Amino acid sequence: MFLPTTAKEVEARGWDELDVIIFSGDAYIDHPAFGPAVIGRLLEAEGYRVAIVPQPNWRDDLRDFKKLGKPRLFFAVSAGAMDSMVNHYTANLRLRSNDAYTAGGKAGFRPDRTVDTYTKILKKLYPHTPVVVGGIEASLRRLTHYDYWSDKLQRSILLTSGADLLVYGMGDKVISEVARAMRNGFNMKLLRGIRQVGFRADSEYVKKLCQGRTIVLHSFEECEQDKARFAENFTRIEQLSNMMECDTTLVERAGDEYVVITPPNTTLTTEELDHSFDLPYERAPHPRYKGKGDIPAWEMIKHSVNIHRGCFGGCSFCTISAHQGKFINSRSERSILEEVKRVTQMPDFKGYLSDVGAPSANMYRMRGHNEELCQRCKRPSCLHPKLCPNMNNDHKPLLELYRKIREIKGVKKAFIGSGIRYDLFDDSPYFETVVKHHTSGRLKVAPEHTEEHVLRLMRKPSFEMFEQLNSRFKQICRREELKYQLIPYFISSHPGCREEDMQALSHKVLGRLQFTLEQVQDLTPTPMTLSSVMFYTGVNPYTMDKLYVARSQDDKRRQKSYFFDENGAPGRGEGARGESSRRPHATKGFKGSNNSRTTATRNGRPAKPQREGRYAKKR
Repeated sequence: MFLPTTAKEVEARGWDELDVIIFSGDAYIDHPAFGPAVIGRLLEAEGYRVAIVPQPNWRDDLRDFKKLGKPRLFFAVSAGAMDSMVNHYTANLRLRSNDAYTAGGKAGFRPDRTVDTYTKILKKLYPHTPVVVGGIEASLRRLTHYDYWSDKLQRSILLTSGADLLVYGMGDKVISEVARAMRNGFNMKLLRGIRQVGFRADSEYVKKLCQGRTIVLHSFEECEQDKARFAENFTRIEQLSNMMECDTTLVERAGDEYVVITPPNTTLTTEELDHSFDLPYERAPHPRYKGKGDIPAWEMIKHSVNIHRGCFGGCSFCTISAHQGKFINSRSERSILEEVKRVTQMPDFKGYLSDVGAPSANMYRMRGHNEELCQRCKRPSCLHPKLCPNMNNDHKPLLELYRKIREIKGVKKAFIGSGIRYDLFDDSPYFETVVKHHTSGRLKVAPEHTEEHVLRLMRKPSFEMFEQLNSRFKQICRREELKYQLIPYFISSHPGCREEDMQALSHKVLGRLQFTLEQVQDLTPTPMTLSSVMFYTGVNPYTMDKLYVARSQDDKRRQKSYFFDENGAPGRGEGARGESSRRPHATKGFKGSNNSRTTATRNGRPAKPQREGRYAKKR
């Protein structure tokens, strides 16, 4: 059965009261790739009575917020699989005309700053019922952060929303602890003892707290007055969030209040992660969406399998390590293979797995040779500026997993749709295996840029490594007689990137290498990323070196125009002979499931500046 979404469905279960009610900005898809479904199933597995209210109407008489009454324990609020502002706006701040997490792909079914809006409504209607916020929007806004859409610093979402508790990162383990702490009523003393949560506190509590392992960050007001202090805060937060074991509590003042962030949990064990994936999901959208059109995000991932969480790449523009963690948390072969078998039983499965992947496709079971060294390490990336000598980048477990998947009855092809880190290969047969057995004809990789000084700021490998990959790809295709394409992704307007750098990129990629590009991503600076801090402050926070930043929309459009104009047509980039040498076409796409970076959408064509849907309003 699906988790109930209406009073009638609650009655059908024979329940006269709910323990937890989850409000989500996404349509309800009961599948382990969608956070609210995972949280609901985890709580259900422990005996709690859970319901979910997907995409409630926040503009009418608020009946969606009232229809299930108040829960015995708490309300849970999530914006969904994407930050709502990234979901709504392009990098040049135009409204998108679609929403991949809504039936029919229609926009207008969630508000801007979803967590703030839902939480304020719930606190107004039920002032004495706790509200717990989580998911990527809350997680990445847990402390003072730069908000690209208002172009200023914002306070912690705990303060702007009025939530009682914040769960950051992947909440599998934490949400059960929160429910147990509230089993006999709201007890802030118990909640403050839980790891991986945030809450508001007064000065008296903070004075006692600071006697332990605590770092007091620069206050919100100090960061507003001095960008260097905001930059310093970021380096502390990033280093601590990338530690294998951290016992440090963070405290940040804003006005007369304090935000306290407890240390993160250690990475889930394989057994704990398997538990999340093995729960009895319906693996489908709720029947309430029947006849309302496909949900694009579901259509993208329904025949895919996620094999691990986390990423140690540490890319500057990426939020994965801040949310999922740097250390890889891999599922067991048993759990993965059983899920593949379930996918093969789906009525519309034609034999093709769209993706056997993760945040980065080829980090399965990778970790340090000597984990004692990892426990002391604060590096944000195990790959930049070069591969850590302690990293065990053996691809054999992953290749063995691929082989077993290929042998499952009903699987004709298992494609790799997630991004591949080609700076992990060495002499492994991994790349050749992927090209020969796991490529649909188009293999996507993300060099992101060509110029070394920009790549260093992005924490990406040298472009020479991509050129070597391109040569190897062509050799394999010629030998195997495969007519495949290598599809590279690039980013424009990253801090440190000038117009002449985009011109050089255009010359090398479109001219010398003769690629036909489909998508060039205009950077959207998202909260809690190094790129967003560099964008706001104009400096590299680790060195305090000044950087050029393309801040104006005109500057950003000029950089992207070396590939596309703002209508998605060929831009003015120069080829090898100083003239246009390509025929690019833009494709609309989206990122935002558990397998994505969720930092920006790679749209070659900007969205139309209007909304659709039942909650549309004039702007």
